[in-house]
Amino acid sequence: MKKLIKQFLEYLEVDKGLAKLTIRNYRFYLERFAAFAAKRNITSTSQITSDLIHQFRLHLNHLDDGTGETLKKNTQNYHLIAIRGFLKYLVKTDVKSLEPEKIELAKQEPRQVAFLEGVDLERILNAPLTAEGDELARRRDKAILELFFSTGLRVSELAKLKIEEINLKKDEFTVRGKGKKVRLVFLSGKAREHLKKYLALRLDVNPYIFINFDRARKTVDEPITPRSIERLVIKYAKLAGIMKSVTPHTLRHSYATDLLLNGADIRSVQAMLGHASITTTQVYTHITDQQLRHVHHDFHDKKAKR
Repeated sequence: MKKLIKQFLEYLEVDKGLAKLTIRNYRFYLERFAAFAAKRNITSTSQITSDLIHQFRLHLNHLDDGTGETLKKNTQNYHLIAIRGFLKYLVKTDVKSLEPEKIELAKQEPRQVAFLEGVDLERILNAPLTAEGDELARRRDKAILELFFSTGLRVSELAKLKIEEINLKKDEFTVRGKGKKVRLVFLSGKAREHLKKYLALRLDVNPYIFINFDRARKTVDEPITPRSIERLVIKYAKLAGIMKSVTPHTLRHSYATDLLLNGADIRSVQAMLGHASITTTQVYTHITDQQLRHVHHDFHDKKAKR
């Protein structure tokens, strides 16, 4: 089993082009499963049965997450998704094992997404220009926040953007996202304006759009890190007086929410977010549900005389 897991992880890297972090997570989940199976003298994939999966699910359900709590349902499901992916690979390579369709995920509560709108959104977007500090850094941070809200980029995608990849004469560009899939994203007028102002102040030859200025004089090829972007988003949320937790993904959620509330259909939002499955995008269904009250009020029982 260990040998086949290693081959599967190599397949994910070479053939599927998954990110290193994703592969690392798959390795962790599958090695945990292999260790569980080995304690029951199961070392071959041909010995994997529905009962073994059931016992592993019970094990996960009782497992401590390190804080004294049991593993969350979504974390348990990550393990099962990894196992199911592994079994699908075995089917593909004609290796005898349990059918992947026999693995069902645990039911979990619908995930609620955090997003900003109205005054809070305006405050965080404007926070860099009212903050203290170097103008170039403030202009960079303003451009980052506007680009997040304009495009819905993932933090990893934004951090890797190069100057040559964005033509500011157009309001669109392509980005390579998860699984190395390319998608089209669109710039708002405000995002384009603040990108231009920021880049006009740049005097270095660094090819990346967003860089750490304390290191800009030492290197010409290091972009700002996703972690640095996370810290600056948290910083400006605090400066804006926003009490709830705000991350780059909050701005991605805000982008999707804004589209849906203004009438975009869920399939279009799926494409713009770069989701492989519509199921992932349906986490925003509660946003459109909030509009049902207005629809009911505007259209129901208008002609009846009471």
